[in-house]
Amino acid sequence: MKRVVTYGTFDLLHYGHINLLQRAKQLGDYLIVCLSTDKFNKEEKNKNTYFSYDERKRLLEAIRYVDLVVPEESWEQKETDIDLYHIDVFVIGDDWEGKFDFLKDKCQVVYLPRTEEISTSRIKNDLSLKSGVILQ
Repeated sequence: MKRVVTYGTFDLLHYGHINLLQRAKQLGDYLIVCLSTDKFNKEEKNKNTYFSYDERKRLLEAIRYVDLVVPEESWEQKETDIDLYHIDVFVIGDDWEGKFDFLKDKCQVVYLPRTEEISTSRIKNDLSLKSGVILQ
């Protein structure tokens, strides 16, 4: 069985997320999503999510491409996760190009192109322009 892992916040789930998850799943048999916790998002990524960790986890678990959702609590856990879950392929969006090349001695590293016309940041920006409220 070929195991694939990806990481992210997956807030305001949209078709760009679905595209990433579908393409990640096509690289193997079993897809694990390491979902950033609320604490990790706030303290390390400086992000405030609209949906809580539990809500985002439920959404991801409902997607047919996703086999397992586990918490991401630190930047450093990626190396540990690769060993713990016997990962063959590490997948992340190409906006991280080169940042995880250090994992190549443990598994294959794939940077997938993002869906250009959509992002959570863009959704938040569009909503704040329409409402006059600044969203982070």
